[in-house]
Amino acid sequence: MGVTSWAQLLHFYQPPTQSHEVLARVAAESYRPVLAVLREHPAAAIAININAVLTEMLRDHGMGDIVAALRELGERGQVEFTGSGRFHPILPLIPESERRRSIAEQAASNGALLGARPPAGFFSPELCYSAETAAAAVESGCTWMALSGVACPVEWPTRVVHRAATASGPAALLFRDDARSNRISFRETDARSFVRELAGLSGDGGDAYVFTAMDAETFGHHIRGWEREFLAEAYRVAAEPRSGVRMAMPSDVAAAFPRGATLEPHASSWSTTREDIAAGNPYPLWKAPGNTVHDLQWEYVEHCASLTELARAHGAGEGPSAVFRRLADEGLQPALHSCQFWWASRRPWWDVPMIQRGFLLLQATLLNAAKAVTLSDADDAVKREVEWRVAAAGDIRARLERMLFLEIE
Repeated sequence: MGVTSWAQLLHFYQPPTQSHEVLARVAAESYRPVLAVLREHPAAAIAININAVLTEMLRDHGMGDIVAALRELGERGQVEFTGSGRFHPILPLIPESERRRSIAEQAASNGALLGARPPAGFFSPELCYSAETAAAAVESGCTWMALSGVACPVEWPTRVVHRAATASGPAALLFRDDARSNRISFRETDARSFVRELAGLSGDGGDAYVFTAMDAETFGHHIRGWEREFLAEAYRVAAEPRSGVRMAMPSDVAAAFPRGATLEPHASSWSTTREDIAAGNPYPLWKAPGNTVHDLQWEYVEHCASLTELARAHGAGEGPSAVFRRLADEGLQPALHSCQFWWASRRPWWDVPMIQRGFLLLQATLLNAAKAVTLSDADDAVKREVEWRVAAAGDIRARLERMLFLEIE
């Protein structure tokens, strides 16, 4: 009889615009209870993605006990941490230089705070996949990636692990079992039934695996008590003799199961449907065709990124120009966080204050970058480009604010 390996990933994230009150509530309702469950069940080996913006916020907001607990779980080998983007950007949609910077800063910050080894696995925020993101992940040292199930272009894998080819080498692909993950996330299963269902996947056919991934906030914050009712109970049942299920690190699954085909996954996210893929809409909650707010947001991002590049090129030295250049350089990464676009998706999420909070970060970055160049010794042609971009960005801001405040197209 075969055994089913259950590889699990929990994703911890809060945006840089989050309030102390909300962060404290999520920490009390979810993070501490989830980590307590993991401590009580040492056989529950899992992957954790925590974006470094959250690790840093927990440290800075007096919640260092959570960081210490994560570090402890990593040091005792129960948890493996994954690579990602520091401020949770939609990696396929941002400039390549910022994508690579985000991944590098994530590794450096979490490496220092969590004492973690260089990650083997990679979690692109919202499981947004593109070939360029895969290449950046492998270049950073990761050997496997988490993907949404909808990204899989071939027969569903439970006994082989497929690969994607990149210029820096292959990446093992762990496709999230979307159906089973969502049943957990929406409380449509129970622990014993779930484990029994997993055990049935192996049987006489040999060993199999299942990879689930979801927000850590599902447990305790979105669904009160679910960390005990589901997580703790599932870990207990899986540890029973002859359960037919064993907990496994995603890295171990990627290494242990036979190598499958080399393929190109669909560009997608864990919120993308097959209909979205067919319609050429791989990231529908962050950049959807026909969503005018998304169009304006990304136009503004392009001006911010371009002006920041000009600031880096011309805001040298230690004078006033350099001060603004440093402010722009520090501000661009948090300004690219994903939440402002998600809240503008109207699928069904729409929240003007959350959109505006993110936009204010972009606006500050643009201001600082423009000042860095205008105070520099850049030539007139460069300064005319700055003047044009500031004017174009101002028009975008006015249009966007009319839409947000008056809710008109």
